[in-house]
Amino acid sequence: MRVGIVGAGATGLTAAFDAVRAGHEVTVLEASAELGGLAASIEVGGTPLERFYHHSFRSDEAMIELIEDLGLSDRLRFHKPTTGVYFNGELHDFGTPVEMLKFSEFSMLDRFRFGASSAALKVIRNGSRFNGVRALDWMRRWAGKKVTSTIWEPLLKGKFGDRAEEISMAWLWARIHCRTFELGYVHGGFDQVYRALTDAVTQRGGKIEFNKPVSSITQPSEAVQVGTADGSGYEFDHLIVTVPQPAFAKAADIESDDVLWRNQYLGATCFILELDRSVIPYYWLNINDPEFPFLAVVEHTNMVDRQEYGGKHVVYVGNYVPRDDWRFTTDPAELLRNYIPWLKRLNPEFDESWIQEWHFSKAGFAQPIVTPTYRSLIPPHKTHMPGVTLATMSQIYPQDRGQSYAIGMAHEITESLGLRWERTSPDHSAG
Repeated sequence: MRVGIVGAGATGLTAAFDAVRAGHEVTVLEASAELGGLAASIEVGGTPLERFYHHSFRSDEAMIELIEDLGLSDRLRFHKPTTGVYFNGELHDFGTPVEMLKFSEFSMLDRFRFGASSAALKVIRNGSRFNGVRALDWMRRWAGKKVTSTIWEPLLKGKFGDRAEEISMAWLWARIHCRTFELGYVHGGFDQVYRALTDAVTQRGGKIEFNKPVSSITQPSEAVQVGTADGSGYEFDHLIVTVPQPAFAKAADIESDDVLWRNQYLGATCFILELDRSVIPYYWLNINDPEFPFLAVVEHTNMVDRQEYGGKHVVYVGNYVPRDDWRFTTDPAELLRNYIPWLKRLNPEFDESWIQEWHFSKAGFAQPIVTPTYRSLIPPHKTHMPGVTLATMSQIYPQDRGQSYAIGMAHEITESLGLRWERTSPDHSAG
């Protein structure tokens, strides 16, 4: 079959990998000049580094299996990084169950309720029972008002802003149930995974074309017709679309009252700071203070040796915001200047002169807003065009995004379409 794929992120490239190994003719159309989608990379100290912070969990089976297939297992290493919380003007260790239960802001009863509620969510295997439940309502009832106002409410408000009270407990259950304390990283960058996928696809005759934003998708007969912004035209027996729902709806000229337009997304903004010294004593610091203009500070080189980045201390400052928010629309240099005083709150010694280089990235469709009605708004993979399948992040539920879930979805799609190569043993020739 002639298989077209829109998007060269985790879903698109994995689907291409499956299809080309099964003997199909594959063409991937990518709107940008980069591989990886939200996992696209830049170089820091000569080493690829993700524009937005990324890691894997022990539970990320699809990603781990793909890395094995690509012959990159020796580069995936698991770490036990430190985690902290900034609350009431202080840094608190918050990376292990013991540290969480010793949190100084909790009473003995708070500690019991925090531990018991978290343990319950780890034990509960089916998160669908939480579909119609609001996360903060559940937490206030079971974890307690103090725990909720100290931990869960600031985190949800930091991520979802004024939509925090609407977020589904199914989404929060997945974040707690599915994640592990150990974090994995492909040393040398996840970019190696996407380049290995690209090589595996092209070596088998597949094509990956960049700077090809899709402008039209139609199926006037048996073949699917695809047009791109530069005037190019393509014809496929089947098309797999991995871009956000609104982008597909626009290209397919779908009416504005269709379900494809109803799910809402937040944008993401992220600075990468190359520093001459460390800012925080943790890998990951959650900002549990609603006054702060950013959600998290991630010092990547507190997990991965900074010598991999030319000796630089690498720090992410990240956010999820609406696309009309000032943090999304402000000039990056001015935005960084606005962030400096807040970084000084985390480390009073911090000085702007510590910043040797900085990089800024943003994405318009980065985080679906998962409300109790969200599940009813998830479109099916089958579209109104029999030759077009939709496989996008908003259909990952309740786990919510993530490279491994995107890879798993790609496998499910190619298998359902009869396009998937059957895995019997590791295919190290891919790398």
